[in-house]
Amino acid sequence: MQAHAATKPVLLYFEEEQPSAERIAQAAGLALFPIERHRFPDGELKLRLPPALGPQVVLLRTLNDPNEKLVELLLAAQTARTLGAQHLTLVAPYLAYMRQDIAFQAGEAISQRVIGCFLSTLFDALITVDPHLHRVANLQEAVPVTQAIVLSGAPLLSDLIATRRQRPLLLGPDAESAQWVAVAAARHGFDHGVCQKMRHGDHAVQLELPDMAIAGRQVVLLDDVASTGQTVAQAARLLLAAGAASVDVAVTHALFAGDALQVLREAGVGEVWSTDCIAHDSNAISMASAIAAALVALLDTGINGKSGPGAQSLLS
Repeated sequence: MQAHAATKPVLLYFEEEQPSAERIAQAAGLALFPIERHRFPDGELKLRLPPALGPQVVLLRTLNDPNEKLVELLLAAQTARTLGAQHLTLVAPYLAYMRQDIAFQAGEAISQRVIGCFLSTLFDALITVDPHLHRVANLQEAVPVTQAIVLSGAPLLSDLIATRRQRPLLLGPDAESAQWVAVAAARHGFDHGVCQKMRHGDHAVQLELPDMAIAGRQVVLLDDVASTGQTVAQAARLLLAAGAASVDVAVTHALFAGDALQVLREAGVGEVWSTDCIAHDSNAISMASAIAAALVALLDTGINGKSGPGAQSLLS
């Protein structure tokens, strides 16, 4: 194991992410090793990495249900340094804690800044997919690592939609979704628009459809993330009431907390498609090839790449 691990970059993964790790490692030509995890009766974690690592190490951890995983990153990253890693890359297909980018009320923790700085103390590079950035210019502003790469699921979701629906109308549920809807629509020349949303809490939103012809259209609601499903469900009900022939949902990150999928079905949503950034029954698109290509380009810069490229965005 020691000799193999030292000859080429290593991808470390946790057991529940093995399928994704295998696809990425094969496509990028990385050695693949699991991180063993043991939980003590009091809830503390013990991790075990390979006993020796080469200078370039990649850690795969998608950060849905993030709190315990952040402790895992702390333990794994610092241990990897002691085992020989000189350049550490975090591949977090879903990057948590990006929404709270300002203090909306006095005394609130600005979680994006706190978690971003925490990650930058552990890793030299970060690759993620469609991070939920709103009031910051780029990923590197939120997570100040030397190399920050943003991939997008929108183009691949657009390709899938093109094979499933004829002349679809792509709609975003709110203004924040406009960037992903625009990218997806441009890829195949789809008509597109964005709803207006007013939020009255985590589960209460009010929507207004764009001034577009809806009747008879096959509509796909597209966004970076679906969590409670309330916003998308309300949009679906409005669209069907306006005469839409069908309403489907395409998202990069399938959080779908609690009964979110049932909420969508009851609202009249037909198909739900997502990428595999978060493992879910709705996964229809793999991001492995895109992540692998980004890793190959990143790792080709070598250890000296720490002074190389900064933030990059690969949205199309």
